[in-house]
Order: sequence, then C-alpha cells, then structure tokens
Amino acid sequence: MQARATTTAAATETPLSTDDLPWIEDTAKVAPKDARVLSRHFLDRLSTLEEGTPEYQYARNTLIEMNLSLVHFAARRFRNRGNGDMDDIIQVGTIGLIKAIDRFDLTREVEFTSFAIPYITGEIKRFFRDTTWAVHVPRRLQERRVTLAHGKEALTNTLGRAPTTQELAQHLDLTEEETVEGLVAANGYTAGSLDTPASDDETDTTPTYTDLMGDTDPALELFEDLHTLAPLLQRLDHRQRAIVEMRFGQEMTQAQIGQALNVSQMHVSRLLSRILTQLREGLLPK
Repeated sequence: MQARATTTAAATETPLSTDDLPWIEDTAKVAPKDARVLSRHFLDRLSTLEEGTPEYQYARNTLIEMNLSLVHFAARRFRNRGNGDMDDIIQVGTIGLIKAIDRFDLTREVEFTSFAIPYITGEIKRFFRDTTWAVHVPRRLQERRVTLAHGKEALTNTLGRAPTTQELAQHLDLTEEETVEGLVAANGYTAGSLDTPASDDETDTTPTYTDLMGDTDPALELFEDLHTLAPLLQRLDHRQRAIVEMRFGQEMTQAQIGQALNVSQMHVSRLLSRILTQLREGLLPK
C-alpha cells in the first residue's frame, strides 16, 4: 500500500485519479526540507503513472517547481563567470533538473538532491563551453564578429577570393578601424592549443609552443614565502628566532634544541607549536 506523503501548509489534499498525491497550491512556499520528502513521494508515483496523462504531467511539473532551488543553488557558482546571463543560466540549469527527474531511479537508494546537482551543474558547464568566448570581449564586438563572418563569406563568393579589409569595410558600411577591431576581437572566440606546432614544418621534431615557453623558476615560490615571512620573523623575540633558526635553519631535533637551551624536549615542542601558530596566523588574510 503506497504511503500518503506528508503535506505542508502550502499543500492540500485534492482528489486526483492517483488518490495519493497532495495538491500543492504554491510550490514556492514549500520549504526545502519538506520538498525533499515530497519529492521522493512524487518520484515514486511518477514511475507508476502513464506518460502524457494529466496526473503524470502534474507530478512531473510539481517536481520541477519544488526543486528549482537546486538550480538556483548551482547557478550561484557561475554568476561571475564569463558573460552568461543569470536568466540563461537558470534556464539551462532547469534543463539539467528535468533530465535528472526523468532519469532518477529510486532503487539506487540515493538522495534525489545528490543525483540532480551533477546533472544541473553539467548542463550549465556545457552551456558555458558551447556559447562563451575563450577571451572575454565586449558584446558589440561579439555581434560584429558574426556580421564580419557573413560579409566575408558573401564577398568571397562574389569576388572568387578573400576580400581585403577595405572591401569588407565598404561592404558592411564600417570604417576600416572598426573592421580591423572586429577581426582582431574574433581571435578571442577560440583558444589555440599550446601543443600546436610552432611552425608549418610538422615533423616529429617540430617544437610546440609549450616547448618554446619558459618554465617557472622552482625557487620563485620559496622566495615569495620567505619574503612574506620576513616581517613576521622580525616580530619574534631573540629566543623565538633562535629556536626557528635551530629547527629549520640548522635542522636540529627538538632534543638537541632542548640541550642547547637547557630546557626539556616537551617544552621545546610547546614553544615551536606556539611560534608556528603565530606565524601561520600572520600569513592568513585578515
């Protein structure tokens, strides 16, 4: 016997042919905690309903509306990424939510939330991968790229060759400067691979752009760390600096430091812990 789902203040029992689905007047008033409980019940019933029936559509649409908070949660991670409009991101994320609802299987014994988030996030990431530029450029230049591409294609067909910048500018009623600006900006639409051969001589020994790029000096990070630590070390008293020098400069053991200072190894351990905590807190951003 199918159990009746717990309803919230936003849900009232309205007879449906399924006889055990709560009628939710306003899904926006369903708390996330209650939505999880109701979603499991709706998903269970959805698997037994015939696709295309009013009951099936009600159950599916209610599931979508109750779980839109998952889409908004996932979309917040992408709000400052690229030039994607938040409304577009929400719309794409909702497609991921719908896919998750259609493919969810209760027998997997996994929470729907855990199942749906990867679908939503994956759909949003695919949206950015397919629609955004490798380098951010102003929208007017993005639109000009399309205009230039169509104009260049039309002139090529007419002239039987690639048009010059001047011919393209005249055809599109643009200045040469505007045309050049658009052509340069179009280079930002896709990013070239660093594994591309650096010359047209594509042999096994042809160097790639990666081969020709300089490497980061491995000592640079150490220099930055020491440069940051320098003023913090200066704030230590003479004894504390001596302990740090013996432990990390001379690589002495705690027992050896204790003998040098005429204190126990346990006391050296406490002193070191206190000093390192002080330095660590000084490195953390305020």
